[in-house]
Formats: sequence, C-alpha cells, structure tokens
Amino acid sequence: MSKKRRQHSAGFKAKVALEAIKNESTVGEIARKYEVHPTMVSSWKRALLNGAADVFGKNQKSQKQSESQIDELYRQIGQLKVERDFLSKKLSF
Repeated sequence: MSKKRRQHSAGFKAKVALEAIKNESTVGEIARKYEVHPTMVSSWKRALLNGAADVFGKNQKSQKQSESQIDELYRQIGQLKVERDFLSKKLSF
C-alpha cells in the first residue's frame, strides 16, 4: 500500500514557516499541529529566510529592467522617425 503525497499550497507553507521563525514553539510541535514532517517545517523555514531578500530586491531589479526597456523603445522610435523622414523626402522628389 502506497501513501499519496500531499501537495501544500504556498500560503500554507508560508504560514508554517512564519510560525517556525517566531520560535514560540518547537519544530516538532509545529509539525504535529499542522500534520507535516519536522524536516518539511525546517526546509520551509530555511526557504523563507533565504528568499526574504528577494521580496525587497525584486522591485528595484524590475524597475531598472523596465527603465532600460523604455530607453530601448525610445531609441527605436527615434530611428523609425528618421527612416520615415528620409523615405518621405526621397518619395517627394
């Protein structure tokens, strides 16, 4: 007889990991409370701590990326305007 693996939502994992970070109870107690293995609680806690910096750094990274994309689009618009003006002058002759 095989056990079916449970899939936990991201919200559930975050809830368990936050409770583990608070250190109000032991990992074993948290694992019993949520009916998961203590190793999972520890790994979710570690993942949350490792990924916490991305929450704040992501905004700056995406902002820089969007600024560079806007600059590239303005460059392309300028190039198209020059080409259009060139072609319109050649056609008018």
